Amino acid sequence: MMIKTRIGVIVLIAILGWGCSPEEEPSVERPNILWITSEDNSPYLGAYGDSLADTPNLDRLAERGTVYENAFATTPVCAPSRFTLITGLYANAMGTENMRSTFPIPEQIRFFPKYLRDAGYHTTNNVKKDYNTIDQPEAWVESSDSATYKTREPGQPFFHVRNFTTTHESRLHDPIDTLIHDPEEMELPPYHPATAEIKRDWAHYYDQITKMDTQVGQVLDELEASGEAENTIIFYYSDHGGVLPRSKRFMFESGLRVPLIVYFPPKYEHLAPERDRTDRLVSFVDFPKTVLSLAGIEPPEYMHGKAFLGEYEDTPRTYVHTYRGRMDERFDLVRAVRDKEYLYVRNYMPHRIYGQHLAYLWRAPSMLSWHQQFLGGTLDDTQQRFFETKPAEELYRIDADPHNVNNLAGDPGYQEVLQRMREANAQWIREQQDLGFIPEETIDSLRGNRPLYDAAREQSMPIDEIIETAEQATRNASDNLEFLAEQMDHSNGAVRFWAATGFSVAERQAPQVEEVLKRHIDDPSPAVRVAVAEALYRHGFRTAGLELLEESLQADHPFVKLRALNTIEALEIEALPGRMEQMIQDLPGIHDDEWGTDYYIRRAATSIVGE
Repeated sequence: MMIKTRIGVIVLIAILGWGCSPEEEPSVERPNILWITSEDNSPYLGAYGDSLADTPNLDRLAERGTVYENAFATTPVCAPSRFTLITGLYANAMGTENMRSTFPIPEQIRFFPKYLRDAGYHTTNNVKKDYNTIDQPEAWVESSDSATYKTREPGQPFFHVRNFTTTHESRLHDPIDTLIHDPEEMELPPYHPATAEIKRDWAHYYDQITKMDTQVGQVLDELEASGEAENTIIFYYSDHGGVLPRSKRFMFESGLRVPLIVYFPPKYEHLAPERDRTDRLVSFVDFPKTVLSLAGIEPPEYMHGKAFLGEYEDTPRTYVHTYRGRMDERFDLVRAVRDKEYLYVRNYMPHRIYGQHLAYLWRAPSMLSWHQQFLGGTLDDTQQRFFETKPAEELYRIDADPHNVNNLAGDPGYQEVLQRMREANAQWIREQQDLGFIPEETIDSLRGNRPLYDAAREQSMPIDEIIETAEQATRNASDNLEFLAEQMDHSNGAVRFWAATGFSVAERQAPQVEEVLKRHIDDPSPAVRVAVAEALYRHGFRTAGLELLEESLQADHPFVKLRALNTIEALEIEALPGRMEQMIQDLPGIHDDEWGTDYYIRRAATSIVGE
């Protein structure tokens, strides 16, 4: 049974300006701009054609606003995504792509609300930040759980952000007393088995979206009551897709595509798009430039995005570029390119499974149920793929395959598309001087007291060569073994890391592999030593590999330990040596800080040896 929520519907008639005269002259005043942000949800709204959704307030907003069909987060998780939303920069270009980190960025880069504040705007944020870098509190007049635009000076324009956590992943961890949506009516994606827990979590999630919609209605009621509805441009969007397993954190439509509705009151209709629905490609990296453009402020040149509205609107983009780095305790590296028809995914760690065990994700009953079905051998090929290693490349045709389950990368009929998307990705990561290819445990020693962005350029770091090595190490690695052997002697540690990784990815053993790898057992880079250990173990030199992993578990840098733990779990070692097992059991007691890297080490260790 579904209950229709009516809060805010009547007042939306006033907000949406149905009684205003179309002959009004455009105002030269700067508009208020209101961002309404929900967490962890894909376009599960009636406005997007979802028959299960119960979202009257957002649907009504969409009826009088513009619905963006192709809006995307830059990464399918909150903190790196919010970094881009607050700076207008790609996180992988700044060394801030991993979940989570607090690396600094160059001092000339400002959180974009500061430009609004300098131009006279009243800037407020309620309530979440989570920007994945060092905070810049001066961007806001106030950022708190009570921040409001109502504290501004009379006549002062405002930029206000209202964040709702109602649809956050953590809501799936809550006990369920009652459900509005019927679990038996859920339309499951083909990669989910139809277990009771999965159907129940889907129903629970739709309930949370309904609750979020009610909160949106209350915000719109409040805006009307303030007298500012006729002066305010409204954005509604989610901070990334989600939240059922294989959405949030994963480089598919379910993790990357977000709802985006933009409403213009009649006073500012001259700034609005001509169409009620648009397939224009829009990325989070475009949002800051767009807000500044709507406010009549020329965006700074350093921003990476394209304004899609306002005085400084840019030409539409051809591609959206996205990325994934470490997700909490699990290392991975993925880049993706989306145009209007296809999604291309490039996996740079194809020897890792999609569904690496991640403690927070496994709290959801649906994830536990899916994993249990896998262990029981009851999944079909599509459902089981989540627990298998990845291909180097994936290509999906969106209209025919919205759930991204039919990989066309090997289809002869799509090789031209594959090559075009492959080249788009290769060009972009080089243009960005993608810092995600530098092993995270080496960043502190590389940057010193500077942002990694600055250090990489000051030291003339061979980013192009690092990327090229990663490309050859992780696609057709077996054909590139001679090249990889040469790269093992490169002066740069990141190059050596990817070369060593290639020996684990390769399906055949290189000539003299033992000699090449054992020559680097004492490599000065701890990241390289872990990669060498994995390659040794996979090529049958297990004692040498285990000894090197044991040494890495004692490293001073916590991310070295974390990478070693990731490697040990990925190798699926049937019986750990007694000393190594005891070391892993001891790690949670050594790394006892509540959050941060210690938390990740505890969870990774526990995943191997249990509580």
